[in-house]
Amino acid sequence: MTVIIKPANNLTLPKAWHCLTPLWQGGEEIVQKGLPHTQLAPAWQLLILGDGSPTRHLQLLTGEPTEVDVIDMSLIGMDLDGAPELIQAVPGPRLRRQVWLRTLSGQRLAYAASWWEASHVDEYLQNRALPIWASLTRLRTELYRDVQGIHYGNSSALESAFEQPGPFWGRHYLFWHHRKPLTLIYEVFSPYLTKYLGSIQLG
Repeated sequence: MTVIIKPANNLTLPKAWHCLTPLWQGGEEIVQKGLPHTQLAPAWQLLILGDGSPTRHLQLLTGEPTEVDVIDMSLIGMDLDGAPELIQAVPGPRLRRQVWLRTLSGQRLAYAASWWEASHVDEYLQNRALPIWASLTRLRTELYRDVQGIHYGNSSALESAFEQPGPFWGRHYLFWHHRKPLTLIYEVFSPYLTKYLGSIQLG
């Protein structure tokens, strides 16, 4: 798996993270129950509401290695950073990491922001440029991915980055390790994935 760290430009070193402006949101109850297929097609629900690794899923879908462009590693201290409320479950002071997930050929498939306890981030991300899944797999870390929210909304920055019109679907979840929250992750997926998953909505 090759990792590229991009040079600075207006998309790769944002001062903030790319939160969707919501048109609709659902909490843990919706995540557990699932959505009507007319709102979100079954294949998309497997990707967004499932508890598997998106990095691994994207690699299986595209047949290409999933590569990571690290675009931000910022110490944010005790700031809540406009993140989902669950950020308070992650001990501070905190570090925010942002990445693009893309194919080997350069197609951006997803965006992710994650928040970590700054003093422990090196323990779990020994190579900070690797996907989280790859880093934790190397360490044989036992994890529980606890999807807590789903989002549907717009972002002009993500429209530019994905080269796809919104709205976009995203989610946020906690990683648990030894019964303690390890990191909070917020992910948004590109509509380009309709090439592999089919229509986002049925009906």
